[in-house]
Amino acid sequence: MLDPQARALLDLMIEKGVPPMQSLPPEEGRAAYLARRFFTQPDAPEVAAVADRDITGPHGPIKIRSYRPIGSSANATLPCLVYYHGGGHVIGDLETHDVICRELSNLAGCAVVSVDYRMGPEHHMPAASDDCVAATEWVHANAKTLNIDPNRIAVGGDSAGGHLAAVVALSLRESGVFKPVLQLLIYPVTDAHGTTQSMVTNAEGYGLGAATMKYFFDHYMPDLDSRKDWRASPLRAESHADLPPAFVITAGYDPLRDEGAAYADKLSAAGVPTQYVCFERQIHGFALMGRVLREANTAVKMCAQALRDVFQA
Repeated sequence: MLDPQARALLDLMIEKGVPPMQSLPPEEGRAAYLARRFFTQPDAPEVAAVADRDITGPHGPIKIRSYRPIGSSANATLPCLVYYHGGGHVIGDLETHDVICRELSNLAGCAVVSVDYRMGPEHHMPAASDDCVAATEWVHANAKTLNIDPNRIAVGGDSAGGHLAAVVALSLRESGVFKPVLQLLIYPVTDAHGTTQSMVTNAEGYGLGAATMKYFFDHYMPDLDSRKDWRASPLRAESHADLPPAFVITAGYDPLRDEGAAYADKLSAAGVPTQYVCFERQIHGFALMGRVLREANTAVKMCAQALRDVFQA
């Protein structure tokens, strides 16, 4: 069954007449996503330090936000999670994912660097992954200045951010710049073709739906041929061998459930140490909704423990 708290949230959205994302122009969708975070997300926990800066990217400046966990000293050398926000490659930013970055920083005892990558429809695939790869390589190259351990850097994200984390891991394997210690994939997009069974069974009625996914893909990947590229569909990469260990979370009432599970299976089949957890009674996006969904807090704690495990190995 659907989690009762998730059911109550969906019913409230219907009662309040919340318009579906695909009915809004991207600018309005971004504003709505930003505004709604206060209703579903917990209060932002205090951390030791937060800093915003622009770094040089391949196609212009990239905004990043760095966090240091509560109780840490400014000159301590910390492990780091490079985080890519969700939002279908169309919505979302540093603010919409500020709380989860703070939570993961404190709970995992690590620095977090959040990346504000370029999105559609203004920029098309592979703009987002180009920015995320560049930002991740910048963190690694500047680890000493950032007081980060270059040998303990993980990548992660939720939804579109999970897709980007998978792509960054594949890209770094190809370039050989460095190998992250973990890829944290929270209900990731892994196949831009949208042909899984869960895309049919969970097509509507559970928040994110098939129509919303089409809206996102059409804005970021309007060229259908581009969706065959592994940077669009990491599930279809030629090889998944020699990738970082993975921790993958999916939700049972999510249209992305099956492609997340399929990616975990691909990694395992390729010999990559992979843990997979499906929150069977949850909806897409639940991990950020700790104010209204108790299981969200459980999921965030599990992600933090996965990070702690690899950082302490």
